[in-house]
Amino acid sequence: MTFSTSTFASPVDGTALATYSWDAATEPRAVVQIAHGLAEHAGRYDRLAAELNAAGYLVRATDHRGHGRSIADVPGDFGAVGFDGLIADLAAYGAHLRAERPDLPLFLIAHSMGSFATQAVLLEHSKQYAAVVLSGSTALDALAAAMAQADGPAGLEAFNAGFEHRTGYEWLSRDEAEVDLYVADPLCGFDLPEDTVPSLFGPAARLADPEELAGIRSDLPLLITSGSADPLAGGGDLVWLLGQRYEKAGLTDVTVTLYDDARHEIFNETNRDEVTRDVIGWVRDRATDL
Repeated sequence: MTFSTSTFASPVDGTALATYSWDAATEPRAVVQIAHGLAEHAGRYDRLAAELNAAGYLVRATDHRGHGRSIADVPGDFGAVGFDGLIADLAAYGAHLRAERPDLPLFLIAHSMGSFATQAVLLEHSKQYAAVVLSGSTALDALAAAMAQADGPAGLEAFNAGFEHRTGYEWLSRDEAEVDLYVADPLCGFDLPEDTVPSLFGPAARLADPEELAGIRSDLPLLITSGSADPLAGGGDLVWLLGQRYEKAGLTDVTVTLYDDARHEIFNETNRDEVTRDVIGWVRDRATDL
């Protein structure tokens, strides 16, 4: 595996986005783009990238605006262009990867906030991806409604309400060592600007609109994978709802996978080897069909 970093200029406003490249030692089967979640960074996906490299895939990622090495000022601040700018960045970087290696199919693995942005990207750019994996995702409109009705803390703190409180981030994983790594990482778990979390729900209505969803190409393979104890999954109901919406929109290859008792970050969970094996197997099956 060969690892390198660079930058990608956002076509939205010129923001310099940090990029990560993990190159496989063998002739690559495809390119896999990774989109990370909120209050974290792409460097945390090094272990997943190494496994993808070993399976024969090139891996590419950016730190989203306001995250990781792309932080320009305030951590978690998307800038004047907001979450729509991040969505546009994600689509543009995918187009860049397609142009860079037109001989290889492009896959996308997107986690949490990255998966929310990906849901929006697919409404207009589904043709640029050979297949898509949504991890730690949800039906945003239904999650917003559930959070509005819930008692207790607001924001990300609400997600830890159902778990033991050792660090406040137990909702991420059952693996205490992984939680401790997150807490110790200065580029993770930072305080967010007040408008950051609300802005994530901005696209929610479009993402639930059958007419909008009908614009996604019907033969796009889609894997939606989460832990049953992920608070964003609503006990699994919101993940199944998301899958059903895509099926009703006409997508013919939708797979929903729930891992019993796993929490939000399934690639950092106690059963991460199983999760990684399953995701790479799903990707390999779709790459073989191309």
